[in-house]
Parts: sequence; C-alpha cells; structure tokens
Amino acid sequence: MIINRKPTKTIHIGHVKVGGDNPIVVQSMTNTKTQNIAETVSQIQRLESAGCEIIRVAVPHMEAAIAIPKIKEQIHIPLIADIHFDYKLAIAAAEHGADAIRINPGNIGDMASIQKVVQVASQNKMAIRIGVNSGSVESDLLKKYGGPTSQAMVESALRHIQLMHSLDFDNFKISIKASDVQRTLDAYRLISEQTNAPLHIGVTEAGTLISGTVKSALGIGMLLAEGIGDTLRVSLTRDPEDEIRVAYEILRALNIKRRGPEIISCPTCGRTAIPLFEIVESVEKRLQHITKDIKVAIMGCVVNGPGEAREADIGIAGGDGTGILFKKGKVVKKIPEEHLIDILIEAIESDT
Repeated sequence: MIINRKPTKTIHIGHVKVGGDNPIVVQSMTNTKTQNIAETVSQIQRLESAGCEIIRVAVPHMEAAIAIPKIKEQIHIPLIADIHFDYKLAIAAAEHGADAIRINPGNIGDMASIQKVVQVASQNKMAIRIGVNSGSVESDLLKKYGGPTSQAMVESALRHIQLMHSLDFDNFKISIKASDVQRTLDAYRLISEQTNAPLHIGVTEAGTLISGTVKSALGIGMLLAEGIGDTLRVSLTRDPEDEIRVAYEILRALNIKRRGPEIISCPTCGRTAIPLFEIVESVEKRLQHITKDIKVAIMGCVVNGPGEAREADIGIAGGDGTGILFKKGKVVKKIPEEHLIDILIEAIESDT
C-alpha cells in the first residue's frame, strides 16, 4: 500500500521538522503536575524511550510555566506548552523556553491578547498549534450549524488561520478534533482541502484502552491512509506510554513507520498448553526498550505454532511442560516451559 501524503508546509517544533515530506511525528501529553519537575521529567524520559517525539505539558498556572526550563534541561524532545484562557501563561511559557504553545485563539482572550501571544511566538521563533475541538466552537457558529458539526469546527479553524495570517504569522499547525470518529474524519477531510498548514490528527477524549484504541485506530488510521496528517496523538485514559504503543501499531499497520518488535500471537484454543495471556503480556513489557523492527511470535502449541508463524523472525511455542524456540518457522531448540520467556528475550536481544 502506497500512501501519498497531502502536501503541507514545513514548520519546526524545536529540532523536529513537521509537515512537508518529513516523517509523521508521534506525540503524547504528560498527566503529571508540570510543576512537579522530577515526576514530569521521569514520565517524559519513559515516553522518550517508548518513541515519543514531541511532548505536551499542561500549563494551568504560572508555577507550571516557570518549571519549563528545568524540565527541558533533562529531556531530549521538543516541549509544547498547553494553554487555555490566560494569554499571560502563553507568553510566560514562550519566555521560559517552550518549543511551541498550544492555544485555542477563541478562548485565549481578546484581539490585543492574541497579538501579544503571536508577537512573543514570532520573537522566539516558536510554533503555535491552533487547537479546535467540538467543545470550543464559537457560539455564533454553533447557532449557524445547529451544534459543533464538522463544518462548524472547520469554519472556526479557518477563522483562526485567517487571524494568524492577518498578524503575519505562518509558523503554525492545526488540530480539529471531536470524540466522534465520523465527525473527526469529516472535519479533517474538509480542512485538508482548504489549508496547507501541517495537521495534527487524533480523536479527542477517545476513552479507555479498548474503546480508545479502536476509535483512534479507525479515525487516525483512515486519515493517514488518505494521506492526511503530519503529527498524531492517540488519546487514552491510560498511562501515556500506552498512547505511544498504540500510535506505533497504527503506523506499523499502514507500513508508514516501523519501530520496535511486532508481536504476533494466536487467539488461543483448546490446544493451548501454556498461560499464553500472561506470557505475551510479560514479553511485551520486557521488549519495550527494543527499537529494531523485528517480528516476534508467541504461539500456544507446538503442533501448529511454527508453521502458522513462519513469517516471524523469531518465536516460541508452548507444549505440555516443554516449548520450542524457532526462527523463520524452523525449530532451533526445545526449552523447558519455565524458561520460555527468558530464552526468547535473550535470543531477541542478542539478535538486535
């Protein structure tokens, strides 16, 4: 499957290029109190290891804005400050070294306040993410369209784009999200036809691990398959590291970007002779530090396991007290069941 990206302009968020023909960027957001520097840095560093390429932090008050420099000293990826309602916080975040700010111009203040934010962003060569979602559409547009429809969100975004251009500012990207998949799809399809600004895609407030993963895979996956999207975030009510894992699985499924092991495993049946659920979960956690693209199979029985997973680079299959290690469908050796995980991990690490 060859995906032709819709052309967008290139902007810089810190050292990361976004848009144009640059690779799609995976983002997440911390759920720590930003002013708790040690906790925030620790979470960002874990996210970096998982593959996060840009991080966003909440800045609800001045204490959080002031913490930005000390956080940035200890991380390696660009930092976006998430601002709502108070333009002074956006200015403070910019002055304290944020690589970008996320604002909704509709709730950041009057025109004079927005001008001040744009001016400081321009002075600091800092990008702005204009964020529109179904809960932030202006009242006149809600009345015009009868609610926060995709058309209402797009018109809101176009207003903000026009405002940025009127202030001679072009260093921005756009997000335009809803928690409803179809409305999100419609909105991004419409906006992609009317701007060359980079688009940050996602389904906002997607939900728990299962429901959020399904909604994100459909919404983000369909947009990416149509060539829409320059950065993405999977929004889950979970540890942000899970957002990164799901994001890379979406990219892998579309052959856009492959990072780390791909685990394939059987759905289990009456022949399953090992605690497959627990083994798969344990292996998945222990392989999070691996960045090499490698296909790992974990199969529930030695009868069909190697054959069904012959495309895997390496794998294990369980038996009655004894399992096997195999590569490319060929058995390498037999293993006591209790050593299956350790030997698989050792074999993967020695191969990467």
